[in-house]
Amino acid sequence: MHSLCRKAGRTALILVVLGILLGAVSAGAAPEHKWRFGVPWPRPTQNEYFRIFCDLVKEYTNGRIEVRYFPDGQLGTHDEHFHAVQEGSVEISMFAPYVNLIPGGMLNWMPWTISNWEEAKIAFESGKGILWKVMEDAYNEVGMHMLFQTSFGAYGLGNRERPVRKPEDLKNLKMRVSASLGLVRALENMGKGHGMTLQTIPWGDLYDALSKGVVDGCWSMWPSLVEERHGEVLKYYSDVNFAWDTNNVVINKETWDDLPQDLKDAVTKAALEVEARLYEKQQNIEQDFKKKLQTTGLQLVNLTPEERDVFRERSNMPAIWDELCKPWLEKKYPRENMTQKIQEELAKIREQAAVKSK
Repeated sequence: MHSLCRKAGRTALILVVLGILLGAVSAGAAPEHKWRFGVPWPRPTQNEYFRIFCDLVKEYTNGRIEVRYFPDGQLGTHDEHFHAVQEGSVEISMFAPYVNLIPGGMLNWMPWTISNWEEAKIAFESGKGILWKVMEDAYNEVGMHMLFQTSFGAYGLGNRERPVRKPEDLKNLKMRVSASLGLVRALENMGKGHGMTLQTIPWGDLYDALSKGVVDGCWSMWPSLVEERHGEVLKYYSDVNFAWDTNNVVINKETWDDLPQDLKDAVTKAALEVEARLYEKQQNIEQDFKKKLQTTGLQLVNLTPEERDVFRERSNMPAIWDELCKPWLEKKYPRENMTQKIQEELAKIREQAAVKSK
């Protein structure tokens, strides 16, 4: 009897030792996948969380996936990052979905659709939100899959000449714009008939363009006024809140599709955890940015709801939806009347968010 107990004890001990050894071998094994995550712009606040994402992917996949982070444009410009992810030489990046790269990208930030953090959370909720669903299809179309969103908040209008409270205040201003056609059309309509001109300048060149007087103003947001120092070269900033800035962190779709389900689940878990942390951080830091800007020479112009409504009406959004969104939506979702469905869903989201905020 004692002999049998001793044998059983030795067997159990051997199994424990083998388990420890096998765990050590597994922990020290080379990763099955080595990915690169490149971000094309300086993003001080986001950098911390993107590194956390890389760490969580390694943790949740038990070291089977290793992600190396390359911040601040180390791997090239925005468009260079895009083509690198599309071809798979870089696996992950964060993009502003300009329509010259992503035909359905205008749906990401159509003016006057999202105006606050609660609406953004609902509309972009992974797997459920109406804008998440449409943007996932848009990215799939160009060979990518969305991992998570990072929002920077609402766009206002800044300039070096005068406070802007009404469309007439845009008179003769030279305003910087980008390839975000929905925003371009809306701003164009806001200033129509007042001599305002638009000039396309890359986001990374905007500080210099403002400081040298190449342009008088631009759309911007609270983080950019501080972290990208737009507030140093602008004199006035109006919280028009006419659009919402959301960037998309995406992965090469072939790389994603080739993963087994357990690794997809692990990466998704890391992505959603970081997305939630980023939403909370960005909301909190926005208040800090506003307080900081109040101590600078930048004059903050707070519009009333009625003043914003004037800009909204001048934007003529039905015509912009028909011009920019409807052709792609009808081609992507034939006979589904997606333009109306999206707008109705966004209206419900505004009501839902308003109830939550009370």
